[in-house]
Amino acid sequence: MEKMQQAKIRDLLKTKETGKECLVRGWVRTKRGNKNINFIALNDGSVIHSIQVVVEVAQFSEELLKQITTGACIEVKGTLVDSPASGQPVEIQAKEIIVFGTSDPETYPLQKKGHSLEFLREIAHLRPRTNTFGAILRIRHAMAFAIHKYFNDNGFYYLHAPIITGSDAEGAGALFRVSILDPKNPPLKPDGSVDFSEDFFGKETKLTVSGQLQAELGALALSLVYTFGPTFRAENSNTPRHLAEFWMIEPEMAFYDIVDNMDLAEDFLKYLIRYALENCMDDLEFLNKMYDIELIERLKFITENDFIRLGYTEAVDILKASGQQWEFPVDWGTDLQAEHERYLVEQHFHKPVILTDYPKEIKAFYMKMNEDNKTVRAMDVLFPKIGEIIGGSQREENLERLKNRIHELGIPEKDIWWYLDTRKFGTAPHSGFGLGFERLILFVTGMSNIRDVIPFPRTPKNAEF
Repeated sequence: MEKMQQAKIRDLLKTKETGKECLVRGWVRTKRGNKNINFIALNDGSVIHSIQVVVEVAQFSEELLKQITTGACIEVKGTLVDSPASGQPVEIQAKEIIVFGTSDPETYPLQKKGHSLEFLREIAHLRPRTNTFGAILRIRHAMAFAIHKYFNDNGFYYLHAPIITGSDAEGAGALFRVSILDPKNPPLKPDGSVDFSEDFFGKETKLTVSGQLQAELGALALSLVYTFGPTFRAENSNTPRHLAEFWMIEPEMAFYDIVDNMDLAEDFLKYLIRYALENCMDDLEFLNKMYDIELIERLKFITENDFIRLGYTEAVDILKASGQQWEFPVDWGTDLQAEHERYLVEQHFHKPVILTDYPKEIKAFYMKMNEDNKTVRAMDVLFPKIGEIIGGSQREENLERLKNRIHELGIPEKDIWWYLDTRKFGTAPHSGFGLGFERLILFVTGMSNIRDVIPFPRTPKNAEF
């Protein structure tokens, strides 16, 4: 006898072929009914909607039905039929039920609806079973797939940048050390500093904050590359916008100038948002209803508008002339804050904005200097609600200018000799940018805390799961 194949609830809810036998497996969301008939809402994670299973009580043992409670995992064989109830196209009339795993209704923490997001963070091992986090995780998957598809379709090569590195790409300073030395009694040099020559890699190493510098090496051979991997920052920050472990997408393109870079960033972001609207609408509609009634409208706002391109100096003039009272005062030479970025997008231009030509003092060493010797060819893409979503630049390809800049900032040449080598041997103009994946998911889902868009958040004092 041929084994019946498991059907996805997502597919059953779309089918027009009723009257056929089917097999589904999943987790019970709710069970209700009376002494004659029970109704089970079953969900397998393939779609936000559950399918209703109709159970005639007389056909099943009392002992079996008692085991079917919220959270239990079951298998159902039955007949797919048109549903007489409104709001659901089909339902399953159960013929056989197997309980894979019971769920004690007295201790199962998701027994009731309406749990706060703060509470759900404490049970991150179970929160994917809620509608909210099922939706977020499906959208996260869709965006990851769309990122790879976009770059593949546009001739980019996926480069795996190292997670363990001896360089600090951003100069952030807050990095996690990777070491096998005894922390209580490490080997010391005569001057009292730690002797890392005896460590695993023979030098001090840390978890990476960015794959950009290595991506540049790839671009100067393959022309178009991108990295997409985990990055780490050891900042003791407990804000809704910071994680200690997060994912970054960092394309690097040989022969691209700053204008090409902006063109790519705009096209890339519009592609991703369109992909979400076309492939994740069930989940987006749920999040729009439950968390952010402007979500879908805001996503369409990105796809339907050309991005304004604006110099930093002009942006500062607009902000100073706005009459707004800023929490962080703005003047030429200051780094713009989210309140300034959102004002430009949401109130002044009513369009996404790409800011360029920032003062060199507030940007990284690798950004190409403009002819004024005061600003660099940097770019930040600003979105409504969250401010900066992408940061990038044209990179400095001239060896002497790059060396002058790292000397200004006190960066030892010996730490990035390999990076400087690319400017000695066949240097080329090139550009790139970074997109924080969780920042993207925050925007696409309408959530307000970055800890709610990654399956298992890593934050200060929190690495439970």
